[in-house]
Amino acid sequence: MPKIPIEKIKIGVNRRPLNGEKVKDLKESIQANGLLNPITVDQNHNLIAGLHRLTACQMLGLEEIECNVVNYEDAEQSRLAEIDENLIRNELEPLERNELWLEREQILQRMGLRAKPGDNQYTLKGSATISPPAKTTRDIAKQTGFSERTLQQGLQIAKAIHPDVKQLIKDTPLAKSTTAQLEIARTATAERTLAEKAEEAALLAKAKGEEQEAERQAQLAAQARAKQKELQLLAFKSAIAQKQAKSAVKKAANRVQQTDHEANIILKEAQVKVGDELILGRHLVYCGDTSSQGFRQLLPSNAALAIATLSHTWNHDYLVDEARIVAVVRSQDNIYEFCSQTRMPYQYELIISNMYLGIFSHQSISKPQTPIHIEGIEGIINYLINLYTSHKDQFVIAPFMGNGEILNACERMGRICFIGDQNPELVSREIIRWEKWTGKKASRGGGVG
Repeated sequence: MPKIPIEKIKIGVNRRPLNGEKVKDLKESIQANGLLNPITVDQNHNLIAGLHRLTACQMLGLEEIECNVVNYEDAEQSRLAEIDENLIRNELEPLERNELWLEREQILQRMGLRAKPGDNQYTLKGSATISPPAKTTRDIAKQTGFSERTLQQGLQIAKAIHPDVKQLIKDTPLAKSTTAQLEIARTATAERTLAEKAEEAALLAKAKGEEQEAERQAQLAAQARAKQKELQLLAFKSAIAQKQAKSAVKKAANRVQQTDHEANIILKEAQVKVGDELILGRHLVYCGDTSSQGFRQLLPSNAALAIATLSHTWNHDYLVDEARIVAVVRSQDNIYEFCSQTRMPYQYELIISNMYLGIFSHQSISKPQTPIHIEGIEGIINYLINLYTSHKDQFVIAPFMGNGEILNACERMGRICFIGDQNPELVSREIIRWEKWTGKKASRGGGVG
């Protein structure tokens, strides 16, 4: 087995990222036992298999490495062999595997090895055979060890998701979720199709020397891709928000809730009265009419989100001037009448867990296109805060206390809540619950830190 200077081995740009723990283990093994399994390169010293072994040898200061050299007629065959080597590894995440499947598919098509409708046989490019010709999707699926359905879904995910959104997915729990990736891939189908047609038309016009038409089609393609990215980015955010909301609800359910007896003792000791302003950490709590100037003058003018429940005495249209997005939660009754009568600019409606949410804003807000699988009001609150706020855009307004879901979610996620209610007992109960949960004490008056 020949040895080749490590400095002469070329590493392709499409290589998977290194696993640090695996490199460390290999380094220790090679130091103790030598390189038991040579790396594989082609005749031009392009690395086919063994990046972790090669890296471990470099870290050990070795100048040469034992190599299995295989001959391929061109770079396409070499890359195809490299992909096949990566696909047999079990540690691939679904998105990584899908992208390799797509690249493999594209190479096979360019080499004339991929089935087309009506094809009966295939001829390999050149005389070398990398793997048996794959005549159908079923043949390829069988070769990869996955079902035909899984392969088709994987190719759809890799092809249909905007590259920038795929990059975001790789660093999140969604990288392991084929279901979430499929929902994102199926978002903005019309925009993606329009972009692909425009891109093909631009290439055709350019080949004909029609520069103006090529430029026009290129602009159409860019606009469609931008819209595709916008909608899929929203789908990505929605999927992340759902996962975080479900996790938050589980954690909340595991917390020990106060008994009615404890609550009654606390309420007897409570001194909160109408007109009080209290500081809970970074949050502000107001006891009184939240449609009054007393509450409104305490609010920031640049809140990311306001969440309210629809009451019979609704007088909170002002919220749309204080927050970028206003979400009004209500059961089915009266929601349509409310949306038609309010002066807040209506954007769209969401139906989550049999609850109706009217979304209002002075800005144009795109509606999430993917299904939302969340149960209960606490899950809905967490979803909204995760979707429409961030650590840089963290102010949340709540003109009703409820059972403290919004205050608790803001505390847990590091948001700043401006919340109020005109019921002193309700305000007192939630302040005491917050104190028990956080171990902090509420203070009166002052500003929000």
